[in-house]
Formats: sequence, C-alpha cells, structure tokens
Amino acid sequence: MQAVSVHGDVVVVRSEMWQTTCTVVHRGDTRSGGGTGPGTGETFIVDSPVFQDELDALPAILAQAGWSLSGLLCTHGDWDHVLARIVFPDASLGVAETTAARLRAEPGDVQRSLREFDDENYVERPRPLSLGKVQALPVPGTVEIGDAALELLAADGHTHDGMAIWVPWARVLLCGDYLLPVEIPWLQEHGSRSAYLATLRRLAAYVEQADWVVPGHGVPLDPARAQAIMREDIAYLEALPAKDAPLPLTRRSPRQRRLHADNVEKVLRGQG
Repeated sequence: MQAVSVHGDVVVVRSEMWQTTCTVVHRGDTRSGGGTGPGTGETFIVDSPVFQDELDALPAILAQAGWSLSGLLCTHGDWDHVLARIVFPDASLGVAETTAARLRAEPGDVQRSLREFDDENYVERPRPLSLGKVQALPVPGTVEIGDAALELLAADGHTHDGMAIWVPWARVLLCGDYLLPVEIPWLQEHGSRSAYLATLRRLAAYVEQADWVVPGHGVPLDPARAQAIMREDIAYLEALPAKDAPLPLTRRSPRQRRLHADNVEKVLRGQG
C-alpha cells in the first residue's frame, strides 16, 4: 500500500490490489473561532483499499494527521470500494441515491463478491462485511465538511450507479472508476456507453480546473495526464462496437483486450 498527500487536506491511499484508491479528505472549521488545526473540522474517507492490513492502516493515518472520522463515502457500489466499513463499523456510509437503490436491489451481492475474492486469494478478515444503514445522497448535490462542502456529481456508465466528488478548496477531483490510467473504459453488467460518455463530458470542466485527479484505480493524475486519458477514452468509446476500436498505447495488455471484447459484445447487445 502507498499513501501520498496531494494537498494538506487530502491523502490518497493506493492498494496493492488493482491499484484501488481510497482518499481521506479533511476540512477545518473556522466558524466561531474553531480554527483548522488537529482535532478540528471534519474528515471523510472515500472508497477503500482491498487487503485487510491496508484497511487496518486507515485509523493510524487519521491519528497521525490528528483528524477524527466524520463518515464514509463511496463513489459506487462495487465491492472493492465499500470495505472501509470493516474497520469503521459504526461510521455513517453515504452513497449516491443510485447506489443506494443498487444495494437495495442486490441484497448480499457485495458480501458474496467479497467472500469469493477472499476464498480465491486466501484472505482472512476479522469480521464479515456489514454495510448497515446506508445514507442516500441526492446527486448532483453537496455534502458539508467543516466550513466548506464537497460537490457530488453524477457518474454512471461504468455501472448504472455512482458519483464523482469535487473537493473545491483543494482542487481535487475524485472520479471513481473513470479516467483510469490502468484500465480501458469498462462497461459492467448494467453499464452504458452513452452514459459513460456523458459522465466523461460532465467531468471535463472539473478536470480542466483540477490540480489533481484521483481515479478509482491508479496513481493520482495531474490535469494534463487526466485530459489525455479523457481524449483516449472518448475516442475508444465512440468507436465501439468496432472490434478494432483504438486501445490506448499504455492499456493494451491481454486483460485490456479481454475487457474490450466484453465491451464489444455488450454494445452489440444494446448497452449503448
């Protein structure tokens, strides 16, 4: 696991598995003389790393920074993004209304997927994952944090649910499973090419003003790299369902070609 600070209030943790990212966002509260030092303000953890030792490190990261956890946020309902609840079982979990609807419609699916992964990879957990009560957040919308607010943006297409998060004072965009430097656009079971393209175009204005873009998998991106990936991803998606759609040079591994074949099949089947 790697942890890097992209801003004084934003720490990105990157898992060894799939380079899944988890971002800690803090904001002090200067109202009523509250100040911005350790122990003040609010802190959210967005998404999660995968392995248990990585999850266990999250409380230590908070303690080292002197930040107290206010709640958890998830960009979408894939199982590898909701695991922080294992180490923070009493924390509130905020998700987009679309993700809340997905979790209600697929009861136990996240837990089954996690058990299958753990069984396949001999991973032991201290306790089963329980999502508990999930707070559905209106998207687009905002979530207050300290004396500021996070902006929530609709982000569907990879799946049929989700949100991206703009951290305005830090100029950081947390975009979930979009703009991935390690993976081509992937249309999952209920994904949509047109929705994916709409999400990329929706995020474009935020990428242009960002200092950092944090994808759901891969290293944090400077805006020039993020814009390059966006151009590549739009060109790729617009070319589907062509079997020879242009895969980006850095994303042409055998796995990426399998994902491409899966995308072609889905678009031909009507997920366009």
